[in-house]
Amino acid sequence: MPTLVIRQFFRHIGPEQKRVRAMGSMVPFAKMNGLGNDIVVIDMRGRSDAVTSEAAIALAGGDRTGFDQIMAIHDISLDGVDYRIDILNRDGSRSQACGNGTRCVVQALASETGRKSFTFKTLAGILNAEEHEDGLISVDMGVPEFRWDRIPLAEEFYDTTRIELQIGPIDAPVLHSPSAMSIGNPHAIFWVKEDVWSYDLERFGPLLENHPIFPERANISIARVTSDKTLDLRTWERGVGLTRACGSAACAAGVCAARTDRTGREVTVNVPGGPLLIEWRADNHVIMTGPAEWEFSGTVDPLSGDWQAAVEVDA
Repeated sequence: MPTLVIRQFFRHIGPEQKRVRAMGSMVPFAKMNGLGNDIVVIDMRGRSDAVTSEAAIALAGGDRTGFDQIMAIHDISLDGVDYRIDILNRDGSRSQACGNGTRCVVQALASETGRKSFTFKTLAGILNAEEHEDGLISVDMGVPEFRWDRIPLAEEFYDTTRIELQIGPIDAPVLHSPSAMSIGNPHAIFWVKEDVWSYDLERFGPLLENHPIFPERANISIARVTSDKTLDLRTWERGVGLTRACGSAACAAGVCAARTDRTGREVTVNVPGGPLLIEWRADNHVIMTGPAEWEFSGTVDPLSGDWQAAVEVDA
């Protein structure tokens, strides 16, 4: 089948290659997805600059390079950490964490190096991840945060399993009393009994994302528990919009479902792109497991977003 010349686009930069690449020059990227969560992984190793917000916005507008998140891989000098990941949303804003994107990074690096486990630094902290023999990838998303001022919320709530927020008339709200928490990113999960597709998330998602109660905006999800081990989820993602899969939202829904006694601590979260396994371990860490898929490779200017696809050849 056809392959791409720079399918293996990550390359080891040894001691003899410590020079910084010329700023503004093209760097390798791979278009990937995690259950339909569109990801662009950009190799920024060997550089001292970063992917700009302008480049992200330009890439997001492309027919083929449209994405939910950019995962830019940078070198780092920190004991026990392999790389730093800079995460950008399609609107050019930066995100603290992206579980689906992290799985894509792991698949790309594992393909390059043959290694199975990696440690990354993100704005959310240190993330550990590993690829399993079956090709699925697990990411330790860290410890959930429930305190109102650390989610953060603009008002004090003693109990964040149900905060005062609703859509619709006071006496007959369409949605109300979401659970709130942070798992790198702030989340609000509305629990419903009807099909999650029966709610107009595209209409009220942006209103709730930017509600004054969320000083850093928030990811807005609708969740329906279908058994003590499964739930359905749709998410309006902060800085992105409707998404087929938001890994941190799946983690938040799984944790909040267990926290409110709707499910156990291990649950399959069915997002529009497919299933994610979420485990809230006894040590309080949240483990997300799912697939990653490569689509195509190319090169991109991290300053402007100008890009070109690699040439296809027959394998």
